[in-house]
Amino acid sequence: MSGGDLRHLTAALVDDNPVTLQILGVCSALAVTTSLATALTMSLALTAVLVAASAIISLIRRHLPGAIRLIVQITIISALVIVADQLLRAFAFGMSEKLSIFVGLIVTNCVVLGRAEGFAMHHRVWPSVLDALGNALGYSLVLLIVGAIRELLGTGKLFGFVLLPTVAEGGWFQPLALMLLAPSAFFVIGLLVWAIRSLRPTQIEAAEYPLLAAARERKS
Repeated sequence: MSGGDLRHLTAALVDDNPVTLQILGVCSALAVTTSLATALTMSLALTAVLVAASAIISLIRRHLPGAIRLIVQITIISALVIVADQLLRAFAFGMSEKLSIFVGLIVTNCVVLGRAEGFAMHHRVWPSVLDALGNALGYSLVLLIVGAIRELLGTGKLFGFVLLPTVAEGGWFQPLALMLLAPSAFFVIGLLVWAIRSLRPTQIEAAEYPLLAAARERKS
């Protein structure tokens, strides 16, 4: 694997993460991160769909008329999502019930269509697969971090195993009910974005308003 190929795979983990930098796919992060198990399942489903869609679209990109390319891309993604949803129903019905409609909503996930249109339509199959896998891993990393934090602080468990014995079970930890509600995901993702941009100031966007930029310069 060349350095360029490796860059496609690793760039989206932190430097160009689709969630923390591009702020894409946040809706699913709110809905499926109440537990680490649901976050992991959603991550695997999105990874499979994104990689397969990018490979297929890259393979046929030279045969797609520009006028219908988005329709074809969405059709391919929708078909792959249906397959993923049916496989979950067949082999992990309980998890499929927990995820409810959110597997189906992978079709509308900006990460999937964004990589298909922004990268796979302009590159060969192998770089497209690596780019898709890198973005899927970056997305999955954020979901798993948020899911782990929410489940641990909300229930004292991870994957159903007790790590923090709760007061109700004779332990010392009082679960934080807020962590099981959707707004907590906003807080966790916001803190994650703040932490990454504090460590990597290059990810901070330039000020949109000159007065704001001047005020920042005076403070610094």
